[in-house]
Amino acid sequence: MIAVADYSLLPGDAPLLVSLPHDGIEIPPAVAADLQPAALRVPDTDWHVARLYAFARELGASVLMPRWSRYVVDLNRPPDGALLYPGRAETALCPTHSFDGEPLYRPGREPDAVAVAARRARYWQPYHDALAAELQRLRARHAAVLLWEGHSIRSRLPLLFDGELPALNLGTADGRSCAPAVQAALAQALGHQQDYGWVINGRFKGGYITRHHGQPARGVHAVQLELAQRAYMDEQAGAWDGARALSLQPLLRALLQAGLAALP
Repeated sequence: MIAVADYSLLPGDAPLLVSLPHDGIEIPPAVAADLQPAALRVPDTDWHVARLYAFARELGASVLMPRWSRYVVDLNRPPDGALLYPGRAETALCPTHSFDGEPLYRPGREPDAVAVAARRARYWQPYHDALAAELQRLRARHAAVLLWEGHSIRSRLPLLFDGELPALNLGTADGRSCAPAVQAALAQALGHQQDYGWVINGRFKGGYITRHHGQPARGVHAVQLELAQRAYMDEQAGAWDGARALSLQPLLRALLQAGLAALP
């Protein structure tokens, strides 16, 4: 394992990189001092996704995990703060409100443009440098690489979407971030099971990482999977549910294998 100040990387040999950009939970003291007490519990974390995807190492995958919470900087947002879903509610590069619309900062302590730029350089850039370097290393060994963006979110968040989210939400930037054969193979794998509801390019089409790095013509095929957290954990308690996770992991494994098998 390569562990540095801002992320941990487990290098693998397969043409597969699992990126977990919202797995981090730490907050630097200087940022923590400005946050509301409730924000220090980082409730909008993609809880337990590193544990959920631990099996990917058995497939030879590289796994990249951040140290810092998305409340410090959102690694899956564009560096210029551009919107991913114009016209819909979404959080910023340095979020100031939670998914429930609650303020994260004490009054008057929100980061200004200078602070946002500093965080982008200090916390956002190292993860993206590591991601790009690992993709380059894998591309030197393989004709094509699958970049799998592992995410999760609460099943109901009225500020972000209506109703209850399907259990599995695949995003391929409307088919632009991977080859058609890769998306078709994933759809087929999902269609062969009846335990979980799913959608492709629904509310979540893939964030910045999927859209930026997914370049099929250059051999990088990117897919984001946004899981509804009820599929593998107790959302109310924020706790890992071993039985639910054990039921879900074979499907996640099948999806990774289907994506790999479909690479050009």
